[in-house]
Amino acid sequence: MTEALPMSDLVAALKAAAEPTRLRILLLLSRSELSVKDLTQILGQSQPRLSRHLKLLTEAGLIERFRDGSWVYFHVSDRTAGGHLARRLIAAVEGSDAQARRDRDRLETLKRDREQSAQAYFKTHAADWDRIRSLYVPEGAVEQAMLTSLGNGPFRLFVDLGTGTGRILDLFSGRYERGIGFDLNQSMLAYAESKLSAAGHRNTEVRHGDLYDLTLQDGVADAVVMHQVLHFLAEPGAAISEAARILAPGGKLLIVDFAPHDLEFLREEHAHKRLGLAADQVAQWTAAAGLDLKRTELLSREGGSDQPALTVSLWVAERPMATISNATKKAGTASRHIEEAR
Repeated sequence: MTEALPMSDLVAALKAAAEPTRLRILLLLSRSELSVKDLTQILGQSQPRLSRHLKLLTEAGLIERFRDGSWVYFHVSDRTAGGHLARRLIAAVEGSDAQARRDRDRLETLKRDREQSAQAYFKTHAADWDRIRSLYVPEGAVEQAMLTSLGNGPFRLFVDLGTGTGRILDLFSGRYERGIGFDLNQSMLAYAESKLSAAGHRNTEVRHGDLYDLTLQDGVADAVVMHQVLHFLAEPGAAISEAARILAPGGKLLIVDFAPHDLEFLREEHAHKRLGLAADQVAQWTAAAGLDLKRTELLSREGGSDQPALTVSLWVAERPMATISNATKKAGTASRHIEEAR
């Protein structure tokens, strides 16, 4: 259901969108997160002029801005009534419009340039990832367990936190109406966007996003996945609380990570902040976030006992069907207290 806008806000939002360049900007930002520099390349207009357009769209609540280092990016908002209105306006634009088509073509060229940089990044790190994957059960077995654990859906909104290459969005693509992946690494996002587009997944998008402060409203997601991300975080409990915040009643959170281990090189060489997650700790975090832990599963590699190995753990937690209460808002504080007590 679309949130209603007060009359004054509705008029301001419509005025902001009712200008050709600003409508072109909205169309582009509905397809990809872009910087002012990106938009100047696509639209062929000056930076000061585009900055002014972006300021008006932001003030009207149609788009949001976020900073990544020295860069600022924009996307159509998912947590404001203005953003919902923007998506309705975008859907009404004729898909065969010549100017809009040229803008899309230029955007695709920009994406291809990004992909080339991303490919170079992945080539550099491929050996590291292959070494880590060799330590645990084959990825296919993990993915099948994930599909079984989360169920068939269908999910109206599916969210992948720490999306990386976008593989999880691809894996579950037949089970959701709309999928969003969040990650902090721009190279990862460029790669994921390219792969998902090439696979024909038009109902997915990837975004730069802080896992502790997601740009989504409360209770909008039917399924959230955190695949091999929590061991990189300083405050996993706070991230779980934020994931719980966006879950709808009856929504499911799937966590996939390593069980506790002693492979210290993963911390020293690969930035793992935690050497696996203990089952009782995950149970405490999910409970503090107001979720019911429904399923736990362990996947261990067979054979090769003379070599170090990692066990993969899967947890499924669910938002109770009762209306989301203030307990969710307090979950972040509660999880931090648990973290401090460790």
